[in-house]
Amino acid sequence: MKEALIELFRQDLNRLKQEIELYNNESALWKTEHSIKNSGGNLCLHIIGNLKTFIGNGLAEIGYVRQRDLEFSAKDVDRAKMYAEIDETIEIVSQAIGKLKEDQIKGDFPMLIGGKEAGMAFTLIRLHAHLNYHLGQINYHRRILDKN
Repeated sequence: MKEALIELFRQDLNRLKQEIELYNNESALWKTEHSIKNSGGNLCLHIIGNLKTFIGNGLAEIGYVRQRDLEFSAKDVDRAKMYAEIDETIEIVSQAIGKLKEDQIKGDFPMLIGGKEAGMAFTLIRLHAHLNYHLGQINYHRRILDKN
């Protein structure tokens, strides 16, 4: 199971980089309009912050200090910086999941999420689903608001 999870996270975090690269106009990455409240860039920062918080801190104990408000308010972050953050997240996630023992995968996740305890496998699948939910939002954001 851990090999499958590592592959899925790697694949979809690399897809995140591809989505960010596909924006023709870098300013569109930070655009919001009408009912679209979160920009593609902010959703990318949110994905990174979420994974570094829960997998990075929860499993690898990296000491990441999350600034969730900035995930949604920062603007004009350089794409190269975002790519580097995504690459770092890929490594953190891969190493953290790779070090799990079978009994840990069958046990509980070491952090509460939303104030609730949950199993390790359930939580990792949930974190991957969260990544994909926002990845889809970024794809639509780009196709709707990145007009040339």
